[in-house]
Amino acid sequence: MIELDKTDGLWVVTINRQDKANSVTEAMLQELSEIAEAAVDARGFILTGQGKVFSAGADLEEVRDNALAVSPLWERLSTAIAALPCLSVAALNGTLAGGSMGMALACDLRISVPEANFFYPVLKRGVLPQPSDPMRMAALIGPARTKLILMGGQKISAESAYTFGLIDKIVPGEELMITARDILADSIAADPTIVAGISGMCGQA
Repeated sequence: MIELDKTDGLWVVTINRQDKANSVTEAMLQELSEIAEAAVDARGFILTGQGKVFSAGADLEEVRDNALAVSPLWERLSTAIAALPCLSVAALNGTLAGGSMGMALACDLRISVPEANFFYPVLKRGVLPQPSDPMRMAALIGPARTKLILMGGQKISAESAYTFGLIDKIVPGEELMITARDILADSIAADPTIVAGISGMCGQA
């Protein structure tokens, strides 16, 4: 379900539950949170999905009573990712929805395939988004466009997401991980204290 590769200081975390559109269970959220919290010594961090979808968000079977949708584990995960001293990249291999957008927002950078769509249907679920998600989104794309997604229920294409500033690059699927690794190469090779210092000067995601 959650795959972790740690090679030469680069941590690559992959959500692999393709039969369920990479939707996330409570156990998977717990594991993702623990990985992110343990990654303080990573030199680079990539979060991605397997297949054609990054993540459909919370598992529908566990979200029926909204318990998983409002679980504090989402905020725990995004907080841990945002606090990483290394450069973090969300390599978005496809559509992301709901709480999975919070994971991507917590990363320093987001690169996406052209086919991806972005939506966060909290009004349909009748729940509030995780506290940090609207703030991070608004910091990237402004309050109005954040409301367009969260309150207007709009599904945003990768092209629109790039125009808005929600993502930083659009690359073909076959180049996604190559691009993510290339972006991280300089910071992985650099002095970690300098990398952390620059990250702090730029402000937390």
